[in-house]
Amino acid sequence: LWALGSLTVMACTMNQPSSYQKLPVSDREPVLPESAKTVRRPGELAFVCVIALISLVCLWEAYGIAGFTSPSSPGAIPMFASAVMLVTAGLIAQKTWIRPANPREHWTVDILPRRVVLFVLLLVGYGLALNTVGFIPTSLVFLVIAIRVLSKRSWFFATLVGGLSLLLIWLIFRIVFTVLMPEGIVPEAELIQLFRNLLSTEVGR
Repeated sequence: LWALGSLTVMACTMNQPSSYQKLPVSDREPVLPESAKTVRRPGELAFVCVIALISLVCLWEAYGIAGFTSPSSPGAIPMFASAVMLVTAGLIAQKTWIRPANPREHWTVDILPRRVVLFVLLLVGYGLALNTVGFIPTSLVFLVIAIRVLSKRSWFFATLVGGLSLLLIWLIFRIVFTVLMPEGIVPEAELIQLFRNLLSTEVGR
């Protein structure tokens, strides 16, 4: 997964302008305007409320460890940490609530664009299909789509780069380090044995 993530990041930077790469880091980072501190972004209040709800659940679970019997009880520290989380989340929610919503920002554009939704669905599908379909076909589909979307190059380029990258990953982790991967529909063990038989035959000659 680390290797797949690295490849998608590399593909994402393939179409970056060269002038952007020459800019100093301080110029590349977006600077929030002063108005961003006084308005509420889309989904910000819902996120804070979810954090507060999680803190409340953690506090309840911590109370179930040993109750509030003494400061030295096993659940004292978890209860204290959960209480601090709940109080701070409540304060942040109150400050967020009184701020007006930003009319220039939209949830589907600025917070959760279609590209992010696509990659969330790709990652979920990758995890679901990995054991059934196998590492090789699942990773190939993931890499091809990711490189195609991020680099905005042709399908041929995405397939070529994705296939070569997957081959390199497979050789390093499966052959060199002998890491077991889900075979799925690809008879990986038979292919490896055939490859080894060919190597032993060539060496014998």
